[in-house]
Amino acid sequence: MTEQLTPDHGDELPVAVIGAGPIGLITALGLVQYGVPVVVFEEDDRLSLDTKAGTVLTRTLEVLHRYGALSEVLDASLRIDEIGELDRATNTPTLSVRTGDLTEDTRFPFVINIPQHHLEPVLRTALEKKAPGVLHMGHRLLGFEQADDYVELRLETPGGERTVKARHLLACDGGRSQVRDDLGITVEGRTLEERYMLVDLKVDLDVDDPRDYPYLAYFGDPEEWMILVRQPHCWRFLYPLAPGRPEPDREELAAKARRFIGDVAQLEILGTNIYNVHHRVADKWHDGRIFLMGDAAHLITPMWALGLNTGVLDASNLPWRLAWVRRGWADESLLEAYETEQAPVAVQGSGEMAEAARAYMDRRGGALEAMTDGNWGNAFTRALLGVRLDVEGSGDWSMVKSGDRPVPVAAGDRAPDLPLFGPQGPLYLHDLAADSFVALYFTDTRRRPAIPAQNSPALRHFAVSRWDAPHDSGLRDRALFDPGERVRKRFGVADDTLVLLRPDGHVAAIVPYDPNDASLDRAAQLYERITGRPVPRA
Repeated sequence: MTEQLTPDHGDELPVAVIGAGPIGLITALGLVQYGVPVVVFEEDDRLSLDTKAGTVLTRTLEVLHRYGALSEVLDASLRIDEIGELDRATNTPTLSVRTGDLTEDTRFPFVINIPQHHLEPVLRTALEKKAPGVLHMGHRLLGFEQADDYVELRLETPGGERTVKARHLLACDGGRSQVRDDLGITVEGRTLEERYMLVDLKVDLDVDDPRDYPYLAYFGDPEEWMILVRQPHCWRFLYPLAPGRPEPDREELAAKARRFIGDVAQLEILGTNIYNVHHRVADKWHDGRIFLMGDAAHLITPMWALGLNTGVLDASNLPWRLAWVRRGWADESLLEAYETEQAPVAVQGSGEMAEAARAYMDRRGGALEAMTDGNWGNAFTRALLGVRLDVEGSGDWSMVKSGDRPVPVAAGDRAPDLPLFGPQGPLYLHDLAADSFVALYFTDTRRRPAIPAQNSPALRHFAVSRWDAPHDSGLRDRALFDPGERVRKRFGVADDTLVLLRPDGHVAAIVPYDPNDASLDRAAQLYERITGRPVPRA
């Protein structure tokens, strides 16, 4: 018998997420936030206990905020505003990336450290609070079949074999993805000969043996390099193992740590993990009603925290698209742009940046000149805020920004998250666009500009001006006050410009706007071009 696991949604088919790692859980949180029924199937009967990724970047914090799960994650984490680089031979700082310079771009001008096996339970608790009963542990996917309007899954469960129907299937089942293999999708790339050794240490570098290292420190050297991370309750170091080298014993690991941090009074090995290093990407991320996400789509060298955090970019891009299609606000073609936008970021973006970072740590040539040109650009890039998506299908995208000053915003960029002021107080841009497209008309409200009415849940309109809209202007319900033109200046746009924001916080378009033409709704035209559907009216 075929079941429909849709708590509180009647007979509506859910989206099925395979895998309850960080990407699966964050994706599920996103779907729940958008009101999409979801079920998550994890083959193991408990979450992973492995010591894995430990740094969560700023863009991921923004995604967690949009999905209503940030407070729990921050409570379990250690916040840091400096990413340091040190010369291994002299133990002296060579570069320090100060994320505090990002205050004109984000509410979260920092990154956080939290081990993955601590992060997953926090995400699970957040999901269970928002949608009790959607997570099913001990459910192993046996197979699936696609039909025109659903996917049928066969699952082995503690209660026997079950068959479940879902509207879409999202494969978040990791680098050895069964879903990907069953679809016959090829993975291209390579696995490095060297492996990475990850070690958690109990050592006091704050009081007994103070070192004043940044909480995230990269020790570069052509002979041996190491990354030192201050976790909430311990220190972690990570370094490469030469090809064929056996796993070091605890005495070797302790000696290795002391070679970098010096002699200390007490040092205890708490846990270790060895893993292979990959740069492999699926040649296709989408097959009918099935999508690959995270490691199932791309396995990236875990340098600069680009592995897990690149997967979160997938979890930011796809859920709102599924919500728009299910609400009837977009055509199915909207889903195709997920791969178009995300694949370049993984293949030529995060993947190549991680490879360049490895070369930089080995001191092999000047691989990262762009990353040392100005602190703002370096911090913006390292925080994963610099991703510009190819929103127009032109091949124009990027991940790297440079310089010491913010640059004008372009179509595809993640919008800076700054406050504007509505009638009753501040409203942040990312919150404003969290569940709709938002058209921002940078104009002069004193002149009574033509601004479309607020008559759609899918597209909202706001005049943005340093002049507060007078009460007799007829614009109070769709005007936002921009003192000192802080937001307009950060976007770098001229007067009478329309900026269209997407629900994921990326800029969909920047175009001229005629404040005197009430007959033309340019934002609605752009919306229809993007979604394939006219703007739904309230």
